[in-house]
Amino acid sequence: MGKDKVQIFDTTLRDGEQVPGCRLDTTQKLVIAERLDNLGVDIIEAGFPVSSPGDFKSVNEIAKLVKNATVCGLTRAVKKDIEVAAEALKHAKRPRIHTGIGTSDSHIKFKFNSNKDAIIERAVEAVKYAKTFVEDVEFYAEDAGRTDNEFLARVCEAVVKAGATVLNIPDTTGYCLPEEYGAKMKYLMENVKGIHKAILSCHCHNDLGLATANSIAGVVNGARQIECTINGIGERAGNTALEEVVMILRQHPTLNLDTGINSKLLYDTSQMVSQKMGMPVQPNKAIVGSNAFAHSSGIHQDGVIKNRETYEIMDPEDVGVNESSIVLTARSGRAALAYRAKKVGYELSKIQLDIVYIEFLKFADKKKEVLDKDIHEIIGASNIEIESIA
Repeated sequence: MGKDKVQIFDTTLRDGEQVPGCRLDTTQKLVIAERLDNLGVDIIEAGFPVSSPGDFKSVNEIAKLVKNATVCGLTRAVKKDIEVAAEALKHAKRPRIHTGIGTSDSHIKFKFNSNKDAIIERAVEAVKYAKTFVEDVEFYAEDAGRTDNEFLARVCEAVVKAGATVLNIPDTTGYCLPEEYGAKMKYLMENVKGIHKAILSCHCHNDLGLATANSIAGVVNGARQIECTINGIGERAGNTALEEVVMILRQHPTLNLDTGINSKLLYDTSQMVSQKMGMPVQPNKAIVGSNAFAHSSGIHQDGVIKNRETYEIMDPEDVGVNESSIVLTARSGRAALAYRAKKVGYELSKIQLDIVYIEFLKFADKKKEVLDKDIHEIIGASNIEIESIA
């Protein structure tokens, strides 16, 4: 029995670019869009066309460029937005309009000064209008995470009847717990008439550090699309990280879910986006951080040297990292020193290693990290004869 496919909807160029100071020009967006297409992303949300002439141009150019992925443009439930998005997407091989409206009590009262029936009416009108331009229409129920499930089901049922092909259930404020978000998806799967005609989508924010966990809870409970960004960039604390959900599904075969992402391009893509957006990747970032496959504790280093799987659940090569990194620090043991010494051309006997290790500790106490060039200096200071194997 084959695994169910979870579609990857990448919003790096729309939600991700909303980070202050991360503005990209059209040329930069095209480079990233082409990489996302090669990565195997199913849908690329290219921007919010009505927001500015620059965004319109970027969506239009990306629509011309992308060969495989669906290209998506965001709109509000406003006719002008939808018309502009349709125009921007007219060259796309597979266009999608992403329209929607807030559905939580807070949004209905304070943002729209409206009522539930009027919100459903606006949602249906927007989807029907978008359908006159494209076949593929995604509807977002903004702040669905804080929307009463019964009303959310009413909204979803109405827009599916109007022709929505995807139902985006955003945890806009990053408030939900995984069990709550998963239960919300389960409720919709069981209570929305015609739900089989649409794909449920997870769009989770990371305000409480739960975006990835919520997205996984969503697909476990029936969603088949995850909306995410490279490196988890996005407004406030960010979005679900693409690389995290892809590797979670791949490393847990019992979930019977997978994506079409070429994971070997993950690290390089992460670096590209980081560089072009000027957003450094934190060293301890899962999957793509510089420390994700680095080991500095002596106990961990000894285990990894003997068998990588003692402390690593993924092969670094699977995400595009050449190899695990044994980082020499004052916490490193003899096994790590011998391993790194051999890498730079020295085969140490046990007696030689004991002598060099004493000198190594003196050196390591003065530095945060011992580099390859330092090993030559340490061995030279040990006053022993060692024949290089280089």
